[in-house]
Amino acid sequence: MSREVRARRADDVLEMQRAARRGGTPQLLRWLTARSGADVLLVDGADSAASPCLSALPALQRDLVLRAVREVAARGLRSVVLDHEGLTCLVLPLDGPPGVPAPLLAAVACRPAPPELAYLLADATYALGLSRTAEDTHGLRQRLATAEARNREAVLHLLMNGHTAVARQIAGALLPALPEHVRVYVIEGPPAARERVAQEVAEADTDAWIVPCPVYSGHMLVLAPARPESPCDACPPWLSCPTVAEDCRVGESDDVPLQDTATGYAQAFHALAAARTHRRPHSSFAAGPDLALTIGLPAATAWANALLLPLHRHTPRRAQDPDRAELLATAAAWLSFAARATAHLKIHRNTLTARLSYIQALLGLDLDRLCDQAALSLALRVAAEPADLTGSAEAEAEAAGIAGPGPRAAAPTLDSLLLSPGVEAWAQAQFRPTRTAVQQLPPDLADTLSTWLRHDAHISSAAAALSLSPSAVRKRLTRIEALLERSLLRPPSAVHDLWLAQRALGLGAPCAGKPGSGPAGPGGAAAARLSICSPRL
Repeated sequence: MSREVRARRADDVLEMQRAARRGGTPQLLRWLTARSGADVLLVDGADSAASPCLSALPALQRDLVLRAVREVAARGLRSVVLDHEGLTCLVLPLDGPPGVPAPLLAAVACRPAPPELAYLLADATYALGLSRTAEDTHGLRQRLATAEARNREAVLHLLMNGHTAVARQIAGALLPALPEHVRVYVIEGPPAARERVAQEVAEADTDAWIVPCPVYSGHMLVLAPARPESPCDACPPWLSCPTVAEDCRVGESDDVPLQDTATGYAQAFHALAAARTHRRPHSSFAAGPDLALTIGLPAATAWANALLLPLHRHTPRRAQDPDRAELLATAAAWLSFAARATAHLKIHRNTLTARLSYIQALLGLDLDRLCDQAALSLALRVAAEPADLTGSAEAEAEAAGIAGPGPRAAAPTLDSLLLSPGVEAWAQAQFRPTRTAVQQLPPDLADTLSTWLRHDAHISSAAAALSLSPSAVRKRLTRIEALLERSLLRPPSAVHDLWLAQRALGLGAPCAGKPGSGPAGPGGAAAARLSICSPRL
């Protein structure tokens, strides 16, 4: 072999490596086709007739390639050259794992074939083998990463739906184990930035759980163990990395028990809304205590169990009908994510609509009304899980919050709960940012929020009542979001807490009448439908 031929082969090998780095196997095959002037393709050795690349060849070339492939398989040859009707076909097998049929590199050219074609194909087999191995390894890693992400997403679904024990069992197999208390972070940013932050979190905190958000594609969740011994304003080291400061927004929740992961997520989502509106990389949840804690858990739990009693006692009539747990999970997901609950639950939108209709029928609620949504949201947050609600008198009494024998007392109503000591101060705190900043904002900002709540959080209805355009109402609500540091227009929304706060303030206003004068019913749903007086903002 002359020096010129060896130099040309060396140059060709370098070009093959460059082509493989730029575009992998497809790019390398295109380069070989352009370099040799022949049709160059890879054929599956196990089922060559089914190789999709053969369908692009004319019938004569395709039949010649198949004949050459059969010769290699039948005789165990390392290479085959066939001539037929002015065509030459060269076939060489690539290296592969033992016991696995290796793909074949085939080239079809017009006779006489270029003399360097055989050398070119022989040199290409090594580069193609490495390229395919790298692509197979990358594909395997992608599949493993997808499986890991879906397993972690399943654990997140269990935590969000309150199935803490099952989530702990699965997490124990995946590692790390779930802690007793967690702090939830919601990270928003481009995919590359989220991936870099995930690496920072994994290196800085090996006990943290990193889960892609199943609802918002631009979000990533981090469940980090709570560290009570740390100062309240102490931030984890990964929050100060340049990627977070430049490309991401992070919302941080309070420390919550593991069974309250859904609450922690909602807090982190509201904090993210504050970070987004104030254009800062990181924000912590700044709202006051939960309404259920303000009311007192015994009274709130008794009311919630009475409201949800038909749902707890539900038994599906058919095997394919949703059971009690599925209906509870559907209600919680829809209240948190609205139409995006289909992504969270992995169900069709028609299935979601059917389940919501069933829930409404069972509970006697109208989920198109914000008052019933707020009542159901509060009930799901505080309701206990009765061990046995089979219809016995004792179980029903326990669900209603009645202890011991004797005549059954009526369950408390929602209005009576909202008249509990401390609730009015909690309600005033929900609206305080809009009141204290009224000098810097339009004077009717509070009226916009109140009207929007009275019209079931429908922007078009509120706009008609205010004689404004829907876009003007939306802009005002966006400014209110920035003041409240809570999400209003994107679920999970603070709209249910704000409605309950407005209702509590309305009950305390002079126009509300006597406390508790509204009609009583299971869970106070009837009382919640009373007309609401404007709160004193």
